[in-house]
Amino acid sequence: MPSTLSTLVADVAAFRQYIQAERGLAANSVAAYARDLERFQVWATRSKLDYLKPTIRQLTGYLAYLKEEELAPPSVARHLVALKMFYRFLRLEERVTQSAVELLSSPTLWQRIPQVLNPDSVDRLLAAPRDDDRFYLRDRALLETLYATGSRASEVVNLRLADLYLDSGFCKCTGKGNKQRVVPLGAPAILALKNYLATLRPLLVRPPSEVDEIFVSRAGRPLTREMLWVLVKKYAKRAGLPPKVSPHTLRHSFATHLLSGGADLRTVQELLGHANIRTTQHYTHVDRDRLQSIHRKFHPRG
Repeated sequence: MPSTLSTLVADVAAFRQYIQAERGLAANSVAAYARDLERFQVWATRSKLDYLKPTIRQLTGYLAYLKEEELAPPSVARHLVALKMFYRFLRLEERVTQSAVELLSSPTLWQRIPQVLNPDSVDRLLAAPRDDDRFYLRDRALLETLYATGSRASEVVNLRLADLYLDSGFCKCTGKGNKQRVVPLGAPAILALKNYLATLRPLLVRPPSEVDEIFVSRAGRPLTREMLWVLVKKYAKRAGLPPKVSPHTLRHSFATHLLSGGADLRTVQELLGHANIRTTQHYTHVDRDRLQSIHRKFHPRG
């Protein structure tokens, strides 16, 4: 899809939600970054910039634009910080593979390390839906599917009945660029899905409805990504987990736990649906306790 003003506005809005909800930035910081990126939107629109594929020359032009606006050097530096954070977010979301913005000189930025739950915390989260919850069977199946497949929130809410092969133990996910991949399902996820599909879903989706998405709302309509986010937050709070836990946290945990268990990077890349293995390599920097344990065990001077 070609990059347009509307897609840039949508990406900036998603970035704003990300730094507020998942990174936990203060309201003033979120507002400041939003203002800085609004200036970038104005310039990008005026320059007819394909913001998903910027060149170093184009971004140098943005620096010149900031100076023409007579911004003080600290303000210019802050705008660059906002821009670099935005492009790192786009890279995390696989909207860009690499960015010329990284070549620009700017203050040292935080290096994003995904938040990961340990297996015990994942178990508490998956067990959080109780049988006295109205949609217990759906929510348990939803959480089990998120962790079993490591799929993105959008991929899970878009799963259709035809994508499930429960007797064979796998499902078919459609990721970015409409690329499909086959992902195994473990026994707990299969059981949770079978219970939900046999018992609750028929009560929510009644003929003549033609909804074929697996996960639906109480009105029988496809569950939205936003509703999935709300549900994960609800059960994370109930399980006593950090407020930053989100659907993406389960994806991070899925990848990290596989690598900790000995899975090779290429396999994890395929399961996650990453186009570039560099994206998958983020997870090799997370499990530091395991690396330290291996070092102590095998290094002569560990």
